[in-house]
Amino acid sequence: ATGSVHQSSVAENAYTAAYLFGIGAGSLPAGPLSETLGWNPTYLASTFCCLLFVLGSALTRSFTGQVVCQFFVGLCSSATLAVNGASVRDQFRPVKRAFVFPVVAWANVSAPVIAPICGGWIVSNPALTWRWTEWITLTILAAAFLVALLFLSETYLPILLDWEASHLRKTTGDNRYTSEHAHAEPFFRRMQKTVPPPAIWWGTEPVVAVLGADLVLLYSLLFLFLSGLDYIFKKAYNLSPGQTGSCFGAIAAGSTAFLVVAPGLYGWARSHTEHVRGRRLAPEFRLWPAIVTAPLLPVALLWLGWGNRPDVSLWYSLGACFVFGVVLIAVYVSSYEYIIDSYGDHAAVALASVMMVRYLVAGGVVMAARPMYEKLGVNWTMTLLGCAAAVLAPAPVLFWIYGPKLRKRSPYAHGPEDDPEEIQSRTTGVYSVVVKNAIVCRPSIYMSVA
Repeated sequence: ATGSVHQSSVAENAYTAAYLFGIGAGSLPAGPLSETLGWNPTYLASTFCCLLFVLGSALTRSFTGQVVCQFFVGLCSSATLAVNGASVRDQFRPVKRAFVFPVVAWANVSAPVIAPICGGWIVSNPALTWRWTEWITLTILAAAFLVALLFLSETYLPILLDWEASHLRKTTGDNRYTSEHAHAEPFFRRMQKTVPPPAIWWGTEPVVAVLGADLVLLYSLLFLFLSGLDYIFKKAYNLSPGQTGSCFGAIAAGSTAFLVVAPGLYGWARSHTEHVRGRRLAPEFRLWPAIVTAPLLPVALLWLGWGNRPDVSLWYSLGACFVFGVVLIAVYVSSYEYIIDSYGDHAAVALASVMMVRYLVAGGVVMAARPMYEKLGVNWTMTLLGCAAAVLAPAPVLFWIYGPKLRKRSPYAHGPEDDPEEIQSRTTGVYSVVVKNAIVCRPSIYMSVA
């Protein structure tokens, strides 16, 4: 793309960085918007807008226009990334979620490494131009939009209770039927309360800060890989663009390997649930994949950094990428599920906090990627990142030990040891509402008089 508009390699990274900055910026309004309108309108509206900007990126002839379109593509696509974890939580109990969420996580983490495979062979084909990457993206996105439009059901419980209250008002003629969501704060008021928390939570919520830092590092590494294709594989092994992109299939293969074995590894989780032993599943149980795989991250980075030489087999470097793929999805799944289980109804804000910082930092890393490779080389760049990974490797173990104490200190986090009434008292005034002289539809007590 940059070749056709005569831009430098560093400017090429601005194309990717704009997309990542867009995702980071869009994660803030996604939560309040989805809580106001529901999951489905948020998914559909944002995906439709994303379609328009992908089309604009395919048609524009200027590099500036492409960068602007990519920013808005990221901005619009961020809603799906920010909300899909909450959608999974709505639909599945904790045990089933242990089997389902890895599939969602696989789609989230594998897409950025599968895309270079397709893109590399497209640009290698003399009969095609790079714009075909945009047209193919547009086709896939349009198909996903149509499937969602026709078959995706609303699962956000407050919206469902809104609908139920409306149905009861119509069928009974009693206008007292209402829901708490109908009396919640409007979107812009929620935005005023939602914009500050991501920054505040990184300073006051250790769960968000430490697990978020782990994910920030992983995504920084991922996009450092993608931005350093020429340095990691193309120059070392004299590969074509298609072959270079295909090397990143090793990361996708590692993620897929975890996805395949996850159901068997999670099977014994049934013995730890309330359905079998009369107690809830502790959030710390979600951490064991990260505990096992986190020490492998610095190993994979040093392996790739110092084994990436022309006199060493390409398969040696691909093995390091495979291990990185396993670690990537294992830590992603563990961190997200731990946050979802710990924060419950506040998980959307916690995940938005992590997502915002993760993509903003990744965008900055992309801009710095080529200068890092040029100044430090692959060896020392990977060594520097491996040292950072080694510092964060004990984080899952520390949360396994101290997680219950940390949650007790948070007004939002909770666990199986917490009393539901105590949780409600700690968060009173944030989401609760009292409607006098009304029949309020609620999920626990389906209809109660307030």
